[in-house]
Amino acid sequence: MKTTYLLLKYLAILLWSSFVALPFLWALTTSFKTANGVTGGATYLPWLQYKPSLEGWKVLVRTGGQGIDIVAPYISSAVVTLSASLISLMLGTLAAYGLSRFTFRLGFVKNSDITFFFISQRIMPPIVLAIPFFLMLQFFGLLDTIAGLILVYVALLLPIATWVMVDFFNNVPKEVDEMAMIDGCNPIGAFVRVILPNSLPGIAVGGLFCIIFGWNDFFFAFTLTFTKTQLLPGAVVALNSSVTPWWSLSASALVSVAPLVIIAFIVERFLSSGNMAGAIR
Repeated sequence: MKTTYLLLKYLAILLWSSFVALPFLWALTTSFKTANGVTGGATYLPWLQYKPSLEGWKVLVRTGGQGIDIVAPYISSAVVTLSASLISLMLGTLAAYGLSRFTFRLGFVKNSDITFFFISQRIMPPIVLAIPFFLMLQFFGLLDTIAGLILVYVALLLPIATWVMVDFFNNVPKEVDEMAMIDGCNPIGAFVRVILPNSLPGIAVGGLFCIIFGWNDFFFAFTLTFTKTQLLPGAVVALNSSVTPWWSLSASALVSVAPLVIIAFIVERFLSSGNMAGAIR
C-alpha cells in the first residue's frame, strides 16, 4: 500500500513538473529557430533536427533600423515594478500592523471589514479602473510617464501587500509586542526593533507577490502609455505582425520571465533559512 502511494505520488509530481517545464523547453528551442524552422514542422533537437539560429534574439535589439529595442522598456518595467512594490510594501506593512494589533470601529465597520475593503480593490475588473486612472493621470499631467505608472501600480499592489502582511502579523503572537514593551519599547519601537526584523519572511512573500503582479501587468502598461514611455509588455506586443514571429516572441518570453524565476529562487532560499523561531524564548 505504501509503495503504491509513493508510486502515485511521484507520478503526479512528474506529470505536474512536465506540465510546467515543457512550455519553457518549447519556448527555449523555438527561440533558436528561424521562420523556416518554425513553419517546417515540429522539431525539438538542435543540430539534429534543425540548425540553431540567433535570429529570434537579434530582433530584440535594434540594429540598423531593424528589430525592436527592449532594453529601455526592460529598464522602465524594472523601475516601475520595483518602485511600486517597495512603496506598496512599506505602506501595506504599516497598515497591516495597525489592523492586526489595534481595534478600529466605526459603527458596524470593524478591522475585518477594513481588511476586506483593501482586498476588494482587486475584485474589480481592470477595465472598470481604466477610465478613472486615465482621467486622474491626465488631470495631474502624469499620463504616459513613469511616475504616473508607479502611482497606478501602487494603487493596484497595495491591497496585495496589506492582505499578505495582515495574515502574517495575525500569526505573530502578541506576547512578542508585550515583551518588547516590558523591556522599555513603545508600540512604534516594538514594531521597528522587534516585530519588523522577525517579519522578513512575510515581507519577502508580500514583495514577491507585488513584483509578480506588477511585472506581469499588461493592461495598464498598454492603455496608460503611448510614445514617451513603454514597458516590456508593450515592447513584446510590438513584435507581433500579420505573421506571428514565434521565434522572437519565444525569446522575449524567456527574457521577460527570467527576473521572476531568479527572484522566486532567492525568496525560496530565504524562506527556507529563516522564520519566527527564536523570537519567543
